[in-house]
Amino acid sequence: MAVSRNRHASQGRIQPRVKVWLEMDDQYVFGFGMSEILKAVEASGSIKAAAQQLGKSYRHIWARIKEAERALGEPLVQSRVGGSTRSRSSLTERAGRLVADYDALRRRMLEVVETEFSSRFPPRCTF
Repeated sequence: MAVSRNRHASQGRIQPRVKVWLEMDDQYVFGFGMSEILKAVEASGSIKAAAQQLGKSYRHIWARIKEAERALGEPLVQSRVGGSTRSRSSLTERAGRLVADYDALRRRMLEVVETEFSSRFPPRCTF
């Protein structure tokens, strides 16, 4: 006898999902992925090290940064060539604020979604 799909589906817990991103003139300019890239660059001091940390190619990370910079119309990463320190790349002041503000907005949106979801779908809610 075949098992109903509905029986299996009702065994899991429903969870809300939401994505938060920023647009300018109806075009994507910044989101979670870019925030993670910029935080990795800041933490490692290098686009190459950030790419390794994120499991992506240098070319991919560099292209994503340049794409965001073009969309926003300003640099996000400043790089120094040479020098004795390993930290050759850092975020611009504006990029640092953008990451912090985006992350705060995203956190707040996730809190709101969870609060609203919990009030409408109690833990033992069945369908």
